[in-house]
Amino acid sequence: MREYELVFIIHPDLDETATNDTLDRIKGWITEAGGSVDKVDPWGKRKMAYPIRKQNNGQYFLLNITIAPDFVTEMERNLRFLEPVMRFLITSLNE
Repeated sequence: MREYELVFIIHPDLDETATNDTLDRIKGWITEAGGSVDKVDPWGKRKMAYPIRKQNNGQYFLLNITIAPDFVTEMERNLRFLEPVMRFLITSLNE
């Protein structure tokens, strides 16, 4: 198991319940794979440097997670197909 940082941007027009559902879904993938969510840090709604999907703002989140290295590719694939997530970045903290 390794430690990672996951930063992702959710569509700004989602209400609080839809945002929480998306966050719970991502945390569910991590725990189902035998990992753990160590910290959830909502950065709030911020202006982006350039428009993504015709949006100038997004809801930013930072998750410190511990997962197996072979689950990272599956996690990226799941995030790519999750509609509310506009962008994401997974970074390893161990190296």
